[in-house]
Amino acid sequence: MQTGGKTYPVTLTEAEWRAKLTPDQFAILRGHATERPGSCALLQEKRPGTFSCVGCDTPLFRGDTKFESGTGWPSFDTPLPGSVENTEDRTHGMVRTEVHCATCGGHLGHVFPDGPPPSFQRYCINGLVLNFDPA
Repeated sequence: MQTGGKTYPVTLTEAEWRAKLTPDQFAILRGHATERPGSCALLQEKRPGTFSCVGCDTPLFRGDTKFESGTGWPSFDTPLPGSVENTEDRTHGMVRTEVHCATCGGHLGHVFPDGPPPSFQRYCINGLVLNFDPA
C-alpha cells in the first residue's frame, strides 16, 4: 500500500485485500471505518499475549499494555516499538491522531493523550483488525 507517498513492506491489491479480509475488516483496515463500540470479543480479552495486525500479522501490542478505558474499544497505553505510525486525521470535523500499522499501512484506530501512566496515551483500536495470540 502507498499512503502519502510512502510504500509499505506489505503491499496487496484491493482484490487481494478483499480476499484476505472479512468485509468488516476490509472496511476498517483499508477504508478507515470504525466498528460499533462494544462489538468485538477482544474488548474483554485479559490474558497475557500479543495483539497483531489482521492484515499482515505484525505484532502491535502486548497484552499487559491493554486497559479498560470504558470507550467500547480495546485500549492500550503503549505499542510495540516500530509497530505503528501516526498521521493527522481531520475527518468528521475534528483533528485526531490516526494510528496505522507500520508494515501494511492499515487503519487501526486513533491515539489520545488521556491514557494511564506511564505513557498517558490511549491507543483506541478497532478489535476486528487485531488477532490475539495468547502467551
